[in-house]
Amino acid sequence: MRRSKPKVYWSSSTGVLIGHRTIGPGEPVYIIAEAGVNHNGRADTARKLVDAAKRAGADAIKFQVFTAENLVIPNSPTATYQNQQGHVDQRKMLRQLELTRQEFTDLYRYCKEVGIEFLATPFSIDDLEFVLELGVSAIKLASPDLVNVPLLEKAILSNLPVIVSTGASTIEEIDDAVDCFSNHGSLSRLILFHCISSYPTPLSDTNLAVIGNLAQRFPVPVGFSDHTSEWITGALAVAAGAVILEKHFTLDRLMPGPDQALSLDETQMGQYISSAKEAQMAMGTPQRRLLPCEHEVRNVSRGSLVSTIDIPSGTILTPAMLTVKRPGGGIEPARIKDVMGTRALAHIPADTKIDWTMIQLTASESEAIQNQS
Repeated sequence: MRRSKPKVYWSSSTGVLIGHRTIGPGEPVYIIAEAGVNHNGRADTARKLVDAAKRAGADAIKFQVFTAENLVIPNSPTATYQNQQGHVDQRKMLRQLELTRQEFTDLYRYCKEVGIEFLATPFSIDDLEFVLELGVSAIKLASPDLVNVPLLEKAILSNLPVIVSTGASTIEEIDDAVDCFSNHGSLSRLILFHCISSYPTPLSDTNLAVIGNLAQRFPVPVGFSDHTSEWITGALAVAAGAVILEKHFTLDRLMPGPDQALSLDETQMGQYISSAKEAQMAMGTPQRRLLPCEHEVRNVSRGSLVSTIDIPSGTILTPAMLTVKRPGGGIEPARIKDVMGTRALAHIPADTKIDWTMIQLTASESEAIQNQS
């Protein structure tokens, strides 16, 4: 039976390690350039994508590992966005977008040379075993495989971090996938991606509020697999709570291929990454505290208790003798009740900031004020 309320997990997200980077709240946002199949089946183009992703500032680049014959039955239809580009047979389309295992091996080694993390999405257990042989630091599973229990369990048994996209799924299906990790004692290695399986995703359907919902429901890092064609959505996702981003990336949006048009080129990807990092910097921390940059304005714009008239020495202060004026630095207006009924120790000219040295307090009043300070 499907549950209507989230399961209680007795743990919290402390971050997941990918390579030398920790992914989680409070850590710098991790950004994956999703090269996918934008190499169009050419290893030299794939290498150029690696170079461009590195220049753009991505932390990782991700490819898709599959064999068309093992993934799709003959005469399978394509999605509308693929059909509009002239692809009517899914298997034929994917066959043109394959790289050989030797080419992936060379690509993995090239990423090591360049200094960018190589990630890959396997689409079968056989593909997953090959990816593990390469020595990847994490596994990424595509949205359709959220419910592919054999592949999910094989990924869990790898003991590597597993990133799982949640596009086109129900919350109950996500619950079941998270349960699968929890039941294997592997919840601490799971990262969830909010994802909309629409290419490209309109901004009106991006639904970034789900990120916060997933982060509250599950004790795992939550990110955003971005299928929009916009560059601003990375920053918006970070503001919504994403700690990791994945964005389609290409050398040229006008190149042939099913995902090129919705991908970002190198310049746009650089803009996407910098805006996401700026958004994280702007978000800061949730604790309200007085920041160093606020002290000047606080001091000049806050008010102090100020005398409205000349107050002779020995006069008992009354409300009519005081007002509130800028700047700060004197007795704060919130302490006016502590001042009422005290006696002026010396002559106080009109329009003078009152401070505690100007008035006589009883011992008990003095102690009370010190305790409030």
